[in-house]
Amino acid sequence: MALKRMDNVGIVVEDLGRAIEFFGELGLELEGRATIEGEWAGRVTGLGDQCVEIAMMRTPDGHSRLELSRFVTPAVVADHRNAPVNALGYLRVMFTVDDIDETLEKLGNRGAQLVGEVVQYEDAYRLCYIRGPEGLLIGLAQELR
Repeated sequence: MALKRMDNVGIVVEDLGRAIEFFGELGLELEGRATIEGEWAGRVTGLGDQCVEIAMMRTPDGHSRLELSRFVTPAVVADHRNAPVNALGYLRVMFTVDDIDETLEKLGNRGAQLVGEVVQYEDAYRLCYIRGPEGLLIGLAQELR
């Protein structure tokens, strides 16, 4: 057995259009949108008959993808968006950006809020967490070398 690659990270959202706009502003490209429905899809997820609108967003380098999903049916059963970063099983997505200050300004215009502060790790990175659309936790890193 050999792992070939990580295909994508999935995030469930309420407002798919708003999430697409936000991650587009960050620099991801919309690769495609689709509605996935039917009993076959529910066999994969264990949710039974389902209907999900998805959008696949691709990073500029083409190596990573973010799958945004909005469940039409069944209804969403839990909400972990505002959980702190140390919550069990909680995920955040980290992106490397050219200029963290410029990115914060641009995303702030779309409602992003800084969680703590921008910090510098040695001479290697400037880092921060933000809350994006719907309170999603997103990490930003700026390489300094």
